[in-house]
Amino acid sequence: MPVSLPPALDLSLDLLRCPTCRTRRLHPDHGALRCPVGHTFDIARHGYASLLTGTRAISGDDAAMVQARDRFLSTGTYAPIREVGAGLTADAVSEQGTVVDVGCGTGYYLAGVLDQLPSARGLGLDTSVRALRSAARAHDRAAAVAWDVFRPFPLADGVADVVLNVFAPRNSTEFRRVLRPAGRLIVVRPTGRHLAELRGQMPAMVTIDPAKEQRLHRALDPLFEAVVTEQVEYSVPLTKLDALDLVGMTPSARHVSRADLIDGGVLPDQVTVSVLATAYRPR
Repeated sequence: MPVSLPPALDLSLDLLRCPTCRTRRLHPDHGALRCPVGHTFDIARHGYASLLTGTRAISGDDAAMVQARDRFLSTGTYAPIREVGAGLTADAVSEQGTVVDVGCGTGYYLAGVLDQLPSARGLGLDTSVRALRSAARAHDRAAAVAWDVFRPFPLADGVADVVLNVFAPRNSTEFRRVLRPAGRLIVVRPTGRHLAELRGQMPAMVTIDPAKEQRLHRALDPLFEAVVTEQVEYSVPLTKLDALDLVGMTPSARHVSRADLIDGGVLPDQVTVSVLATAYRPR
């Protein structure tokens, strides 16, 4: 039996463009999305649409990483990060706006934004089909689409009031293209103090580049101007299970196994959460 069009995807269908044709709109057709030329893309039974084309390898989060993220985020430890992203978005968009979350993961941050904007719609893009299964259920106004951030987005020009980018790769050219002239790009990224206690105990974890802010500025400055930056920093208690999930939900999971963590000696019982959140306007 063909998969029916999820309501959230129907709500955002006008944003999408065929990734092969680049300009033609997509319409639902017997459990798939199809452009007028006939390029066809599956709608998964889990509720997300896969617009990925070609055979280029991508490295999305696997099932274990997604499960770890779901468990950790459910503790509320990152709720202040979610709140600052939602606050910056609410300052930049009307209640009926469109929010595109690039690198949306499980949809946790996009859902937080939509909770603050009762009439807005959201669209999340991510490479991980495992994460998109959660993202497609994260909010009744959030659609989810499989896509690679480093390729031109399967979106029309100037359709987004806000592009949200939380702990995710960036594509500044595409951010600028899909944003409306009065739109905002919101980028949330870690500082050098983020999870410092845990990284100090586990040297194999992925480090935070000291030049991260300079690289971000060089990438965005030609196209965007920073409007406001907020810092969120706090210390939280950390159980051993939380530590396992915190490492397991990040790219560090590819370098540090749960066995390494369990056998690695004493883990910190608290950790510093430290991020910067900046709202940018298009130049």
